[in-house]
Amino acid sequence: MGSLNFASTERQLVKTVCAIVIKGYWDKILKPRIGSFVTSSVMNQSLLDLSPYGFSISWSFFKWVETIPQYKHSLQSSWTMICILTKQRHFRTAQNLLEKVARKDFLSSPTVLNALVNSYGDLDVNSHVLSWLVIFYANSKMNPDALQVFDHMRVCGYKPHLHACTVLLNSLVKERLTDTVWKTYKKMMKVGVIPNIHVYNVLIHACCKSGDVEKADELLSEMESKNIFPDLFTYNTLISLYCKKGMHYEALCVQDRMENGGVCPDIVTYNSLIYSFCREGRMREALRLFKEIKGVSPNRVTYTTLIDGYCRVGDIDEALQMRDIMEAKELYPGVVTYNAILRKLCEEGRIQDANKLLNEMNERKIEPDNVTCNTLINAYCKIGDMRSALKLRSKMLEAGLRPDQFTYKALIHGFCKAHEVNSAKEILFDMIRSGFSPSHCTYAWLVDFYCNRNDDEGILALPGELAQRGLCVDITVYRAIIRRLCKKERIDCAQRVFRHMQTAGILGDTVIYSNLAYRALEPHNMDTNKISYNAGQAKGQTEEKGNQMMDKAGNVAQSAKNSMAQFNGKGIQLCTVDNLEKLGISRYFTKEIQSVLDETYR
Repeated sequence: MGSLNFASTERQLVKTVCAIVIKGYWDKILKPRIGSFVTSSVMNQSLLDLSPYGFSISWSFFKWVETIPQYKHSLQSSWTMICILTKQRHFRTAQNLLEKVARKDFLSSPTVLNALVNSYGDLDVNSHVLSWLVIFYANSKMNPDALQVFDHMRVCGYKPHLHACTVLLNSLVKERLTDTVWKTYKKMMKVGVIPNIHVYNVLIHACCKSGDVEKADELLSEMESKNIFPDLFTYNTLISLYCKKGMHYEALCVQDRMENGGVCPDIVTYNSLIYSFCREGRMREALRLFKEIKGVSPNRVTYTTLIDGYCRVGDIDEALQMRDIMEAKELYPGVVTYNAILRKLCEEGRIQDANKLLNEMNERKIEPDNVTCNTLINAYCKIGDMRSALKLRSKMLEAGLRPDQFTYKALIHGFCKAHEVNSAKEILFDMIRSGFSPSHCTYAWLVDFYCNRNDDEGILALPGELAQRGLCVDITVYRAIIRRLCKKERIDCAQRVFRHMQTAGILGDTVIYSNLAYRALEPHNMDTNKISYNAGQAKGQTEEKGNQMMDKAGNVAQSAKNSMAQFNGKGIQLCTVDNLEKLGISRYFTKEIQSVLDETYR
């Protein structure tokens, strides 16, 4: 009985509110009662009842209520207002309000969506609003939310708009979520969305991103069967895909096909084709295509591509001549053009010419980028001029450029070559402080320095130094050091580092074990007593897996030694194959094993 009275009272309140709004007495009568008597449910129903009186009354009332301090529209009221605006075809206003709500409220939850769409029963309106929500989330790079709304629409029987599907697919392609693209496309087809040229272009772009030539050809055939004619974007994407895969003949066939179909190639078409030939050093074909350009003018990208191509094949004079032609056309080189020439000059050791080019860039107000600076820093490091390299790094910082991984690697390598290991380590620590993780080759250069000096203690101290400077010394650090030591055939030192790793409580992985075993099993390293002794020493310092592997190495080494006395050269090789299989690491040496078997049983 009480609930009935409440419902009756609420309906009366709604009628009263609507009457006051229609007469325009908002400020005097309603303002003091908003939030107390005029609750969110009363507000929601009032908006619905006011909607037949036209868009302006309900919208003006909604906006006026927003200005009242300490009052906030409920999600239900906002959704109702969005639906009313959509129903009365004020789409832009409805979209703006939806985006405002979506930024502050979590709308993609199925529970929330169910409650909202059930409050407004118009199927067409809800399809509009939910499609806009998919577009908003996709454009905001919130693909999981966009997919959740899309799936909710599909399950509840709302047909997504074609534009929403296109935007969603395109967003997924940009994120390289190729599998999700095809799953979403299949779902679109199931709910009756008919793809158009824009959808097919997005799908072919997905093929280009994933390098799937076969799928792209299928889509092209599917388009033609549906009388959907490829446009310039379709052809350019296909040409780009074929060029990326090195399929020059197919790319040129697409160019002929587009011209026969009445679609004129643009400069993007020619640039893709020219780039594919330049990348492979086929400058004759690239220049032929350049001369065949018609209907459009070569741009900065065209000339830069050719200049880079000539630099790749070592023809710096042709590259410089092409730059002169470019400038004569009033197309002035940018930083990418200069970087291509700088790279070649530095490769040839022409540092003075490279510096002249850098001065020219400064005169023309062309700001160097990270590639420019890294190219020159690397060149200085190669010739051992570390002072100039550091000076250039300082200028780089002054210009607001942040050294990247390539900068640090070049400097570390340079200092190691110059036998300045302390400076190399300082750069390494700076690299770590800047948030970059050293790669395998970074540690390899430091190991090489100590190996050249027979300084095993320096290598053993390296993990501790890294830990003191804040680096988390994990399996990757030890793996890099042990791999390099094994490659340098410093087995004793590698095993000492291995035991040091075990003492630190770090368990080795298959890469470490296979490197140690592979080197230990080489005939000139077959001191089985030593291997067995080391395996025994490791006991109690490592976990069970490490002990088992080292024990296996000792046992297999003894077996290999016994076999060596019985077999000729081929027998030794077959014995080693058997030993690797006993260790359980033969899968890491499939090529070597196959080679031995082919040689033995041919």
